[in-house]
This record gives sequence, structure tokens and C-alpha cells, in this order.
Amino acid sequence: MNQSPKMNSTVGGRDSRSLLNGLSLDLGAQQLHKAIHEIPIGENDEQLTQIDVNGSAGQDAVMMRLNHPIRIKMEGPLGDYAFAFNQQADIRMTGAVGSGVAEGMISGAVRVRGDAGVGAGAAMTGGTLAIYGNAGNRCGAAMRGGGIFVRGDVGDEAGVGALGGMIVIGGDAGHNLGDAMSNATVFIRGAAASFAAGVTDAPLRKREQLRLGLLLINASIRGDAKEFRRIVPTAMLEAEANERGELNPNWR
Repeated sequence: MNQSPKMNSTVGGRDSRSLLNGLSLDLGAQQLHKAIHEIPIGENDEQLTQIDVNGSAGQDAVMMRLNHPIRIKMEGPLGDYAFAFNQQADIRMTGAVGSGVAEGMISGAVRVRGDAGVGAGAAMTGGTLAIYGNAGNRCGAAMRGGGIFVRGDVGDEAGVGALGGMIVIGGDAGHNLGDAMSNATVFIRGAAASFAAGVTDAPLRKREQLRLGLLLINASIRGDAKEFRRIVPTAMLEAEANERGELNPNWR
């Protein structure tokens, strides 16, 4: 449902009530960014205000650095670095995106109903990135937190340099999946061409089943967590075997 807070001001030179009918990048990227951040948000809103954004197909760096609790719907395809450094916004788009989608995301959600290029979710620290197609190489590289769900396949070096967070792969992965020095958790339903050195398969524990189940829910995905395998550094698996109860976080 589209939420309609009290709108009797002007936003970006327009009657703010008209914004629920859609904004366009014809305003210019800077003016559009300003207009979105000026949309009033009701204090007691149970649902986010929703707007449609038009005219972005084929453009790079679309909606970078948003920091506003709002839901945005838009159509692709988009170029590189779409929605990078997103905060709070819940973005839902249809179409493919280029490289660096949601790079550095801090909070909020980005849902892409299409394929993504290289470095999807790279260096993100929070939030949820859901890709309902395939993703290219280095998905989740250097991520620090948050969750990435890819319904299809991912390319090579998924999770390389990651220090935290969760990556869920519904299909297959390319070469060098994971990173031996990572605290990130990787789940995969399909097969990997190869694991990174020092990385192995591990049993899916009850705790991981719960975490995975929550991410599937946040990504609006129906699936059974038991269908996935856990990919972890060999040193972490050895530490688990020697510990009782919760994993010692100083396994390295």
C-alpha cells in the first residue's frame, strides 16, 4: 500500500502530493536526490512511503548515497554502482544492473529482479541485498556485515576478503569460493567449481539454520535452509570441533 503522509509543502519545486505519482531522473541526479530526502515521513507510519522513479534506464551511479526511510520502485537496466552506500531506503527494481550494485551499503534493502555484474554488495556493512538472477565475480568481496542473497549462480571469488556478514547462493559458484581469513558465513545450495585455499564444507548447525532462515525471509524468498551447505575456513571448523557451545570468536 502506498503511504500518503501529510504533504502540503513543495519538494524540488513540486507539490509534494504529486511525488507519489512518480519522480524522474529528468530532474537531474542531484535534484532528484534532494527531492527524495525532502519527502516527509510520518512519525507513526507502519509502512514506508512508496514512490516510483522513472528515466533511469542505462544510467550509472543511480541513487547513490540515499539516506531516507522510503520505498522506491524503478525499472532497469541500470549501469554501474547503482544504490551504492544506501542507508534506510528499501529499493525494488526490475531489470539487470551493472557492477558494484549496493557497494558499501550500510542499511536498508536492495532487491534486484534481474542479473548483477561484478562486485555485487562489495564492502557492504549492513542491510540486505537480494538478487533474483545471477551475479558476477567477487560477489560480497570485502563485505563487513549485512546479508546477500543470490537466487541463481555467482562467478569466481565470491566472498574474497570478506570480514563479516552472510552470503547465500541459491545456485552454483565459480572458482575460489570463500576466503580462509574470513569471518563471513557462506551458504550454497548448488556446487562450487572450487573453494579458496584453506576453505571447506561444514555441517549446517541449528544456529546457522536460524540465521539463514531469517535472511531468506528478509529477501522475500521461500526456501528450506536445510537445502544449503555451509562454507567456512578450515581453521574455523577445527575450532568448532574443539569448543563446546558457541564458537570461540578468536579462532584465528
